[in-house]
Amino acid sequence: MEHYFSSTSSTEHKKHTLDYYINGEKIKLTSSNAVFSKTKVDFGSDLLIKTFLDNNKNIKGDLLDVGCGYGTFGVTFAKFYPEINVTMVDVNERAMELASENAEANGVGDRVKVFKSDKLDSVTKKYDYIITNPPIRAGKEVVHGIYEGAAEHLNDGGKIYVVIQKKQGAPSSQEKLESLFGNCIIENKKSGYFILVSEKKLK
Repeated sequence: MEHYFSSTSSTEHKKHTLDYYINGEKIKLTSSNAVFSKTKVDFGSDLLIKTFLDNNKNIKGDLLDVGCGYGTFGVTFAKFYPEINVTMVDVNERAMELASENAEANGVGDRVKVFKSDKLDSVTKKYDYIITNPPIRAGKEVVHGIYEGAAEHLNDGGKIYVVIQKKQGAPSSQEKLESLFGNCIIENKKSGYFILVSEKKLK
């Protein structure tokens, strides 16, 4: 059975265009079947984006979107923050193709890189921000593996933002992040969705 976290898809490539309006900006996105939340930006991702934009003004540096799907996080943040460079990774080849297309369509392709990575296994550099709407259906081992990779690939003072539903493992995610970083706050919560934030402190 195919999932949005499958590497390749044998289903027909049926593209779907959608406009995502956020803080007065329109983000033009193309999705397809066999990717996560293909018809609209899902509630959890929207909540994370709004929370991140509220918390971070005029940021610089490097941002990594793990499990990027068709690029909602990476493209939106590249659009709002002209001085950041964005990397997006996923295991789903169709999603990566769409993420690249969406970066170009929104005029941020020159600051966006997309490549294939199972969790953060293919990531080599460090980042100031890591963002993820983790693939819950892939299982707890995968989700926690993303957190472990983030702990290795954040710069000192860097932060990870996670959106996850309470019923799908927010408490265990909070516990795991706390064990890795020594801190984890619930930055926002709404309708059962939690935005968890951990900071990599100087040792």
